[in-house]
Amino acid sequence: MGVRNEVDPVPAQFTAAVEQIGLAALRPEVTVDQMPAPRRIAPHAHAVTGDVLVGDDELATGRFILLHDPAGNDTWGGTFRCVTFARADIEFDMAADPVLPGVGWSWLSDALASRGAELTAASGSVTVVHTEAFGDMVDNGTDAQIEVRASWTPTTGVADHVGAWTDLLCMLAGLPPLSPDVVPLPRRTWGGR
Repeated sequence: MGVRNEVDPVPAQFTAAVEQIGLAALRPEVTVDQMPAPRRIAPHAHAVTGDVLVGDDELATGRFILLHDPAGNDTWGGTFRCVTFARADIEFDMAADPVLPGVGWSWLSDALASRGAELTAASGSVTVVHTEAFGDMVDNGTDAQIEVRASWTPTTGVADHVGAWTDLLCMLAGLPPLSPDVVPLPRRTWGGR
């Protein structure tokens, strides 16, 4: 896998995939903005951040990065790779549940399946963190979070994979699933623009 040379042309396949990211159907609670992409992981990369906002409250946050190596990557088993991160605060008692990491991974799997986002070579981790303050920090109380980090090789359109990632953000935030009769609409602008 090489590092992109500034004179290398951007492949049409990658340009089309980035356009799909901008057309992904998202829930209205999700705001997505472009962010700088990592430069040394793959010859081509595109990255976005996402936040679940309800009123003035940010309930979950994350990143979606699309990597592309036109020569292919043996580890990926393809030319594209989706890399994601999703995090949300949770109830302190919930963090003590030993099945929560497995549930967090199933939320990602369910979100991908419900969007019809087909993939191979999935990998990742679910981390549950709880913090309890002591001494002079006791007024800070307790805090708990769940983090899902995952990557996979998409075998269908990238828009479905981005949509699934935003659905995962909403699940982590504790939002109820949309009714099967409700179809999220594609965004025309991102980040409130």
